[in-house]
Amino acid sequence: MSVNKDYSTFENLNEEQLPVAKHKLHDWTHFAGLYAAEHVAATEFVIGATFVALGAKTMDIILGLLIGNILAVLSWTLITSPIAVETRLSLYTYLNKIAGDSMTKLYNWANVIIFSVISAAMITVSSTAVRFAFDIPAQLNWYPTNLWFVLIVFLVGVVVVSIALYGFNAVSEFSGICAPWLFVMFTSGAMVLLPALSLDVLGTTLPNGWNDLISLGDQSIWTGVDSAGEPGIGLIEVIGFAWAANSITHFGLIDMALLRFAKKKSYALATSTGMMFGHYVAWIAAGIMGAGAAVIIGKTIVELDPGDVAFYALGWSGFVIVIVAGWTTAITNLYRAGLAAQAIFYNHSRKKTTIVVGLITIAIACFPFVFSQILPLLTYAGLLVVPVGAIVFAEHQIFPRIGYTRYWSQYRNLTFSTPAIVSWGLGLVFGFGLNAFNVMSFFYLFIPTWIFTIGVYTLLAGRYGAKEKYPEAEEQERIRNEKIVAFQEEKSKLETTPKKDTTVFSKILKLVSLVALIITLILAGIVLFDSANENSYINNRELFYTYAFICTITYFVTAYWALLRVKSINKAKNE
Repeated sequence: MSVNKDYSTFENLNEEQLPVAKHKLHDWTHFAGLYAAEHVAATEFVIGATFVALGAKTMDIILGLLIGNILAVLSWTLITSPIAVETRLSLYTYLNKIAGDSMTKLYNWANVIIFSVISAAMITVSSTAVRFAFDIPAQLNWYPTNLWFVLIVFLVGVVVVSIALYGFNAVSEFSGICAPWLFVMFTSGAMVLLPALSLDVLGTTLPNGWNDLISLGDQSIWTGVDSAGEPGIGLIEVIGFAWAANSITHFGLIDMALLRFAKKKSYALATSTGMMFGHYVAWIAAGIMGAGAAVIIGKTIVELDPGDVAFYALGWSGFVIVIVAGWTTAITNLYRAGLAAQAIFYNHSRKKTTIVVGLITIAIACFPFVFSQILPLLTYAGLLVVPVGAIVFAEHQIFPRIGYTRYWSQYRNLTFSTPAIVSWGLGLVFGFGLNAFNVMSFFYLFIPTWIFTIGVYTLLAGRYGAKEKYPEAEEQERIRNEKIVAFQEEKSKLETTPKKDTTVFSKILKLVSLVALIITLILAGIVLFDSANENSYINNRELFYTYAFICTITYFVTAYWALLRVKSINKAKNE
């Protein structure tokens, strides 16, 4: 079936530059798996240790992370998702409509750099597990000191780039498989190493009630004293960090690229799988694992890399969790970086730009300082892009409510938006200026910066043409959108609806994968609750190491096999 010649303009555009077609939208389960896998990640090992080094207290961690992560989920739901679902555009494409090529290219370059570095950090973290398995020395300098480590980084990076090449569906499928296992393993790791801490502090393998547990945390994990021996951060700072950790994606609107695929705005609530499991349970679990591993090894938690922590918490499964957890985050961020690069080099496909960005990312990953500085990197990156999110929010949500014209810059055929570029620049000066003068907690700077930029952009845009009406241009935009919908509906007729695999054998595969996860949790529970003394604890821990690894292999083999069967059925249907 040929597509109507009236649609030739859209045929020549890359699919990423058009609104997401209706038949390609996803249910909430896709986003639950995607966010769970991305945020139950290798960074949790690093950030879990960071809270210990910053000197937080146990109750501040328990309450602060809960409040901060709820605020983050609400930010995705109330700020990012409405714009993403209403437009079905990535931030990069939307920004080009309202700010022109100049602003968009600057911003996209910033995002290519940011997401490449984040991906590189995750590749490096994954590589720490492989280097541990091959007895390669820990890389503690800012530069690599071992050629074999560089080779490992390259091989790990190739896997990340290969999966990211296949776009959103591949990322979602990979994340969907990894997410349940990652949550089970982080939880199990904390359960396995908690007795080691309890033995060291309380003299028993299991804390006797809530008060003992809090006392254990205060004495051995979150002591309230930082690595320099000074009083540490408090509840307000913990809340702020949990909220700000992903400001780049919710207030900064980067996750329009993912949430534009959501059928409903409310599906942004699925980010809670990542926030509650990854940035709550996993950060707490990582702190427990890090402190427990430090007791076993006889070092401080800040001297350990993720490979060390994971091995002593999970045995050989620890190598797998660090690799997989690094991959899931690296792949998602590399996908974002590829989108940004494709928006700059729009004459090239996203796959080509992702390959180039991926190779650069692998080169950056060879330098270990990247992952060790992930905390300031995430916070500064958020402060850098939040003003741009504020500009888009003002254009989309505020302008129609105050009588301004949305997309006024496009209607005036401007390739350079002075209000947008000036607002971004002033927003950066304002935000980093507040930081330089230490006006408020660093973790909350994104909020006044966002509000300030909205005010500046609204004021400037009104003076440059947003107050005017453009009826002819608006009508052309409406007609264009209708044609895009018709074009996509026409193309959808050529595509088949994915078929579910309801065969008995596939159901058995899924059941076996689920049982493997349940057995892993049961084994971890035995270590935690059925270790009467130190000898019993060590024996149970060794038993967990052995059979949890068998369960890990079983889970991935059966879960991936089930996925391949679904893909095979749909491939046969398409043919």
